[in-house]
Amino acid sequence: MFIVCAIIAYLLGSICTAILVCKFMNLPDPRTEGSRNPGATNVMRLAGKQAALIVLVADAIKGFLPVILARMLGVSGFGLGLIAVIALLGHLYPIFFQFKGGRGVATAIGAIFGLNFFVGILALITWIAVVYFTKYSSLASIVTFVLAPIFILIFSQAVYFIPVVIMSALIIWRHWDNIQRLRSGTESKVNF
Repeated sequence: MFIVCAIIAYLLGSICTAILVCKFMNLPDPRTEGSRNPGATNVMRLAGKQAALIVLVADAIKGFLPVILARMLGVSGFGLGLIAVIALLGHLYPIFFQFKGGRGVATAIGAIFGLNFFVGILALITWIAVVYFTKYSSLASIVTFVLAPIFILIFSQAVYFIPVVIMSALIIWRHWDNIQRLRSGTESKVNF
């Protein structure tokens, strides 16, 4: 059952909603415009809040759904945490889009909601608070995923700690260019 759930998680994660939404709305390909990242923040820069919200929610659902489905099918503990990681890997390296995906923030937050709803709320509040006060989506993502393993340890099962550390490491690694731009003061702010 774990293998079936892992395949489903990867395939769901591989659906690049930013690209699909942009195609459906006759917008530029987010992989070739703006930051060239197929994610909600870049879609917001290219097309506005409505399109970005669709991408954000869809990306979160594709992290949440595989974890909930796996839980319903009897996967639990560390295995459930691995399903969350696999859904994120699908988003980062999508089989349907030449293994070039987004940075995975919404998908990872959705997966954390599937593991523990309260920790998902904490992660979402952290992201919103940091982006509200700093206007840097990348900084909000980095701070959120530095804190996510701590939130898991305090408010959830310790068995999810290693999978959430893996997700956090992947997301921070995917933001490496953003970290360099934040340090040099050249990172773009988001305007709501």
